Amino acid sequence: MIHTDILIIGAGPVGLFTVFEAGLLKLKCHLVDSLGQPGGQLTEIYPKKPIYDIPGYPSVLAGDLVDNLMKQIEPFKPGFTLGERAEKLEKIDDKLYKLTTSKGTEICAPVIAIAGGLGCFEPRKPPIDNIDTYEDKGVDYIIKDPEKYRGKKVLVAGGGDSALDWSIILADIADEVALVHRRTSFRGALDSVEKVMELAHSGKINLITNAQAVGLGGNGVLKEIMIEEDGKEPYSYKVDHFIPLFGLAPKLGPIGEWGLEIKDNAIVVDTLDYSTNVLGIYAIGDINTYPGKLKLILCGFHEGTLMVQSAFKYIYPDQKLSFKYTTVAGVNGFE
Repeated sequence: MIHTDILIIGAGPVGLFTVFEAGLLKLKCHLVDSLGQPGGQLTEIYPKKPIYDIPGYPSVLAGDLVDNLMKQIEPFKPGFTLGERAEKLEKIDDKLYKLTTSKGTEICAPVIAIAGGLGCFEPRKPPIDNIDTYEDKGVDYIIKDPEKYRGKKVLVAGGGDSALDWSIILADIADEVALVHRRTSFRGALDSVEKVMELAHSGKINLITNAQAVGLGGNGVLKEIMIEEDGKEPYSYKVDHFIPLFGLAPKLGPIGEWGLEIKDNAIVVDTLDYSTNVLGIYAIGDINTYPGKLKLILCGFHEGTLMVQSAFKYIYPDQKLSFKYTTVAGVNGFE
């Protein structure tokens, strides 16, 4: 049986940074994640993708951000249970929960912090009959290493930030990049839209709008995509890789059965401290919802910071919490 002060469900960037904030208050943390390594989506889905909205970093690769977070929390010696899903949660006394994972590991803590990102997720697939045939044989829903596409012919599908950003990145890597979208307008950031338009104008991206992929072909390995433009007959487009980026379909999984208030597949929280309707359970990062919610990593960092302050008061109601800046000698455990 593992005992800790705060059990963090989810070892993504928000969960990792919460360990640091908890460590400043001398609270021990243990993290559980269904993935086999820390970092959440940053490690599993796009470790080589640049992130531009982390304070102090004009640009940082997702994988590098995870590495830095791991170095930052190392002095606080958090525990990790990886490759196991959070399954059953029981309240065993007034101020103690017991979590049992999918592999039977038992962890006890007075405070549960759910930092599960989008929860259990799977990619949204386009409605192409034979797409399963070509998965991992030319069809990818996730880009882990853009170098895989160097010198190749790539077609990206989608109209959101991921489709735009990866088209821009791959324009300097792949031999040929095409972006197909069902409309002429995009849902992504204006800067990204403008960049794609510039690359299309210069011939570095073949932009195909008012169109969609309707079929795939090849002898066991993807060789062509059938594209249908509005009002026209489908035509063949030769490619090595097809990357449909239509987002992820989130599922809360067993967490949805813990008696928490759920709205639109997210956990409702109080913005005072990001507590849920169940005493001692908090939710931070993309998995929570409240008026004005923004699903940004830096917002999750803020939520985790306020959450641990509340958790300390909950665990030690008779102790006075003395907040110190991390620049004060000795406060962060490094000196």
